[in-house]
Parts: sequence; C-alpha cells; structure tokens
Amino acid sequence: MEYLLDLHTHTLASGHAYNTITEMAKAAAEKGIKLLGITEHSIKMPGTCHLFYFSNLKVVERKQYGVQLLMGAELNVIDYKGTIDLKSPLLEEMDLGIASFHVPCISPGTIEENTHAACCVMENPYVSILGHPDDARFPFDYKQLVRKAKETGTILELNNNSISPDSFRPNAKENDRIMLKLCKEYGVEVVVDSDAHTAAQIGNHQYAEEILQEVEFPEELLLNDKPEKILEKINRKRGRL
Repeated sequence: MEYLLDLHTHTLASGHAYNTITEMAKAAAEKGIKLLGITEHSIKMPGTCHLFYFSNLKVVERKQYGVQLLMGAELNVIDYKGTIDLKSPLLEEMDLGIASFHVPCISPGTIEENTHAACCVMENPYVSILGHPDDARFPFDYKQLVRKAKETGTILELNNNSISPDSFRPNAKENDRIMLKLCKEYGVEVVVDSDAHTAAQIGNHQYAEEILQEVEFPEELLLNDKPEKILEKINRKRGRL
C-alpha cells in the first residue's frame, strides 16, 4: 500500500521532539507524504508548549514543500469522564485532534474506567483519532472501544512507535492484534501513524505494516492511501459537512 499520510507527529514545540515544522514538512515531501499532521502534546503534558501556541496556529502556512499540513494537538485524557485538556472554541479552530492516554496526565484505571473514559472522549466532535489505544498500562475492553469508534466516526490509530523494539508501551503488539481483528469484524477504519518525534521517523510504518500483514487486515479499512477520505471523515465528525 502507498502511504500518503501521517497524522501524528511532533516538533520541538512538544518539549521532547527535535525538529521544526519546516524540517518535518520537508522530510514528509521527500518521503512522498501528501498530508501531514503536526500534533503537539497538549498543555497538561510536562514540558510542552503553552496554550498560546495552540491559539496562534492560524498563522502557520498549511502548504509547505507541496505537503498539506493539519495543525492540531495530541490531547490528553485527564479523567475517567473523558475530559480532555483543551476546550472549544480553541478545538474548533484547530485542524485535527488526537486524544491519548499518557501516564503523566492520568493514572491508569481499571478496564471499566479506562474504557468509559475512551468511549466518552470519542463522543467529542473535535477528537478525530484515538491515539495509541494499545498501552497495557491502560487496559481496555476492545470490543466496546471498536463499537464506539464505529458509532461516533472516530478513527482508531495503529501507532508504529508503540510496537517498535524500543517502545515503552507494554504488550502493545498483542493489544493491537486484538483491536485490528475486531476492526475487521465490525468494519472500523484505522490509520497508521508514525508518532514521529524526529523528521527521520516520518512515514516510518515498518512495524505497523508487519502486524497488518500478520492479521491480514483489509486495505479498504486502512486510510493511509486515502487523504481525501480521511479529511472527509474529520470534517464530517466536526459538523463541517
């Protein structure tokens, strides 16, 4: 499959990534990426950018080196009600919202608590993607998760970083197998993201590709070669269509 998009990446503004927006866009162009998401860690993540960074995203050129940029945030789930750490109208002004569970921002709960929080956050129209839902520190009921994604039009992420050999997320590969098999069963679409923290990592989907082949995941449920379709899904959920 031709990978034309990578929607989950970070620049040095996130505090623990190492390239600029311009460097990331140039690297994406060199790798054939047509649609690039720049999703800095949101404000509850230690060391990340200030609220003003997100409120000023309107000044960023949305086309660089022939690559269309989606400027947004990797939002933090901060409680078991599915609250995230940025609110409207700021969320409405951004191009893309990914919501993720991070240990610095929320303590891992029970399967029931984590699943309830994830299902609630997927009801938010400005959360387009549920980020790396494979971290065993945050156990989920994957059947509920997949059903909720289908109901709300939320895209589930297969995160290449999670399953790389140096990943700090335990049992991610095993959890991704479970999630992908359920996505096949229920017809739920998935996006593969690099979660790049350097320009060199953009478009690196090596480990994700291996697990997709292993579970024989159907290409029609993968969105990485369908930039127009993923933009339509994002805009539809946000009420723009």
